[in-house]
Amino acid sequence: MMAELHKRRHEVRDRNSPEGASPGVTRDTSGDRSSVFLKLLAAGFYGVSSFVIVVVNKSVLTSYRFPSSTCVGIGQMLATIVVLRTGKMLGIVSFPDMDLSIPQKMFPLPLLYVGNQISGLFGTQRLNLPMFTVLRRFSIFLTMVFEGLLLKKSFSTSVKITVFTMIFGAFIAASADLAFDLEGYIFIMLNNVLTAASGAYMKQKLDSKDLGKYGLLYYNSLIMIFPTVAHAHYTGDLQMGLQYDGWSDQLFVVQFVLSCVMGFVLMYSIMLCTQYNSALTTSIVGCIKNILVTYIGMAFGGDYIFTWTNFIGLNISIAGSLVYSYITFTQEQTSKKIKK
Repeated sequence: MMAELHKRRHEVRDRNSPEGASPGVTRDTSGDRSSVFLKLLAAGFYGVSSFVIVVVNKSVLTSYRFPSSTCVGIGQMLATIVVLRTGKMLGIVSFPDMDLSIPQKMFPLPLLYVGNQISGLFGTQRLNLPMFTVLRRFSIFLTMVFEGLLLKKSFSTSVKITVFTMIFGAFIAASADLAFDLEGYIFIMLNNVLTAASGAYMKQKLDSKDLGKYGLLYYNSLIMIFPTVAHAHYTGDLQMGLQYDGWSDQLFVVQFVLSCVMGFVLMYSIMLCTQYNSALTTSIVGCIKNILVTYIGMAFGGDYIFTWTNFIGLNISIAGSLVYSYITFTQEQTSKKIKK
């Protein structure tokens, strides 16, 4: 009798306890937490990297008046090649060796990569930070377009409204930009198109797992560095960079090297964020980072000209960014709960 009563109590305790209920549930919960942590870490890493490189590039190209954004881009490609090749030789990273199938597997990423890099650097050089960041919000709309075309994704009405709010604010800000620079605007809009296309194609390539994230980074730079150097030599950019007077300034050299290394770090962080999240999430993180860059640029950039219309437009775009980020995040969490 006592033995039977003890057995029943044991069964009740097993049913009520998490351990007795299902060992798999505990493992699944732990796995979910680990996955969420990796996603947040990848997103935070991209946000910090993106912020640092914008500030450093702005200092090199505007404050120090370095004459060639293309040379900065070449330095970033070279740093990527050296770091990853050294890492492979030391056994820290791995990626496939070069063969004739690599260019076909990579296409069109190298073209998008170098175009994105050079147009972004040129835009940074020509525009003040607040206008640079607010015009970059067009990349979110374009990312939605490319993800819809390439990855067959669809977006809710609320997301579309907030994206158009950001763009509307950008138009208002641009209408009263006293430091208007047509070439800067053209290059930053080109940068938006290339960023969106690059993000969608990168997600596609990462999902295929042919080259891996290190292979994509390495061969992006290796394939495009030679034509970029040839183009810089032909246009005279390479000579201007080499003849620059500021190479004797140690602080400039430190910032130039930091810009080159951060070019690699940024591309790696973009790839991680896209791999663990999505191309759209990567755009959201960049958008939130841009809010911080906008206000810092107003206060400390030195080349922002204040007008009320421009200031109101910037803040409309920023408000749209915040609402957009919140809606996208909550929708993603809701869809995950439905799948479970």
